[in-house]
Amino acid sequence: MANSPADELRINTIRFLAVDAVQKANSGHPGMPLGAAAFTYALWTRKLRFDPADPQWPNRDRFILSAGHASMLLYALLYLTGYGVSLDDIKAFRQLGSKTPGHSEATHTPGVEATTGPLGQGIGNAVGFAVAEAHLAAIYNRPGHEIVNHRTYCIASDGDLMEGVSQEVISLAGHWRLGKLTVLYDSNHTSLAGPTDVTFTDDQIARFDACGWHTQFVDIAHGNDVERIDEALSIAENISDRPSFILVRTHIGYGSPRQDSFQAHGEPLGPDNVKKTKENLGWPLEPDFLVPPDVLEYFRDVGRKGGALRTQWQETYDGWKRAYPDLAAQYERTLRRDLPPNLPWPSFTAENGAVATRDSGGAVMNAIAGALPELFGGSADLDPSTKTYLKGFGDFQPGSYEGRNVHYGVREHGMAAISNGLALHGGLLPYCSTFFNFLDYLKPSLRLAALTKLHLIYVFTHDSIFLGEDGPTHEPIEHLAHLRATPNVVVVRPADALEVLETWKLCVAPSEAPWVLVLSRQKLPFLGQRDAAVARGAYVISDSEKSPELILIATGSEVALALAAKKLIEQQGVPTRVVSMPCWELFERQSQEYKESVLPPDVHARMSIEAGATLGWERYVGDRGYAFGVDRYGASAPLAEIAQAYGFTPENIARLALERFAPARR
Repeated sequence: MANSPADELRINTIRFLAVDAVQKANSGHPGMPLGAAAFTYALWTRKLRFDPADPQWPNRDRFILSAGHASMLLYALLYLTGYGVSLDDIKAFRQLGSKTPGHSEATHTPGVEATTGPLGQGIGNAVGFAVAEAHLAAIYNRPGHEIVNHRTYCIASDGDLMEGVSQEVISLAGHWRLGKLTVLYDSNHTSLAGPTDVTFTDDQIARFDACGWHTQFVDIAHGNDVERIDEALSIAENISDRPSFILVRTHIGYGSPRQDSFQAHGEPLGPDNVKKTKENLGWPLEPDFLVPPDVLEYFRDVGRKGGALRTQWQETYDGWKRAYPDLAAQYERTLRRDLPPNLPWPSFTAENGAVATRDSGGAVMNAIAGALPELFGGSADLDPSTKTYLKGFGDFQPGSYEGRNVHYGVREHGMAAISNGLALHGGLLPYCSTFFNFLDYLKPSLRLAALTKLHLIYVFTHDSIFLGEDGPTHEPIEHLAHLRATPNVVVVRPADALEVLETWKLCVAPSEAPWVLVLSRQKLPFLGQRDAAVARGAYVISDSEKSPELILIATGSEVALALAAKKLIEQQGVPTRVVSMPCWELFERQSQEYKESVLPPDVHARMSIEAGATLGWERYVGDRGYAFGVDRYGASAPLAEIAQAYGFTPENIARLALERFAPARR
């Protein structure tokens, strides 16, 4: 069925806003907006529930453009429907300081739900949004009062489905039977380097069928057919027991001389081809950025209808709030990201605190879980090892979406991408967990969490070569340096149970950054009752009676080692200070006065001790100091043997310090 002239005019408005913006910027991806505009238009005008006047309306449908390179497709719709994106913003596509960056960024542009561009991430985020909706609906809805009841839509490209993370999240979404998730696949058989059949000949319908999804196929003859797309979306809406996948065969660069060519993907069409495309599709050659008034009025009316939907929801919400005031107070608090007062923090002593920091971390999580219902997450098949299971709060599974423990299986990257979606959705404080060495499997998602300044918590255990017999394949060396080099990430490696407790107090508080807890597998001694000033990033844990001539700086399990070495060093008459530095990022936020009180500038004899790469420690030990660490891979052996072989003993630390700093102390 051919589209109506009115529909075709509106679709072409979307297409040519994108084409003109890419051409003006002389940078971007015009092909997908040309090919996918029709089915995206059908979704936005026929199905999607949103209100541009209130972009954060809690019960809006979520739209995630996983194919972030097609960002102009989204920006055009945001402008047309009345979000805070102007025509001047469209004209400033990809320019410094504009609201329309090359790939869409959540928190930067009104109406953008997720930061996408690295392919596959948006699908993972979408699964996270759908998980959040299912969980919050199970927690807060009551008969006659469905205050959480919205859908998640995602548009994905060939590249999204090629990336391995997509398989991880597709598998999980099918297992969880997320009936309010719909993925539309723009199948244009073209990637940046050429036709996809040189690398990508999988049967995507069979793939999603095998993962438990409901699937539909819209053939090439109907890829631009608004009514056919509307029909497919209506079918998906009525599938409640599994997620929906709609494969839409399209032409990349539709209507242009570069139609069905990879040349339409990653570069502007060029002035001559822009002209020919407009001629082919019956669009005026002038002016650029043309938006017919009746088209703009139509889209703005679509946006205004969302206001009516929000008003209807508000009436339902108000009735629910009157009926369940305590539940409403909890829900509103979590949306504001406020903490409840007087969280029941545990206490640690020498009797219960001499444990691995993974164990004390689990004790803290379980102590506060009952009072912090938004704490929600899990591990990559490792909660018996990471100690992150919330006891008594059930598992998130089909039929028990109220459960708070998420089993991700051995899928670190999918876990992290889903966690980003959970954080973006609102109403939850997500955490995820695995062994520290497996940071490598999830770093792309963690980086996007940092870029977007998402508040979520990563719990990494098995933090160093001291995990022992598992050997170098599992022993992280470079990972602390890697994360410390990543902007917006707060990395904490606590020395004992008390520092773990203080870390959790910080990381559950409202934050504009992801937190990373790096915890030990092995037992660590309790280092005594004290003001464990984790909030300051570093503090003096043990000082000398006289002004120090030597400073030992350590993190994690090496703090106890530094304290033991201090005793040996002071027996040789060298006044020594030990500094626990659990977090570089927090220390850098302190005043210069405080930093110099911890690390006096006139004490040049400084030695850092950390069972990881030494890269970066020069900033704290100075050009006369010494960074002692591990700049080679670990080994498979019992912990004590590794410590001896790698020099992490009090005797060796004392010997090195005395030998290296004898001249510096003169």
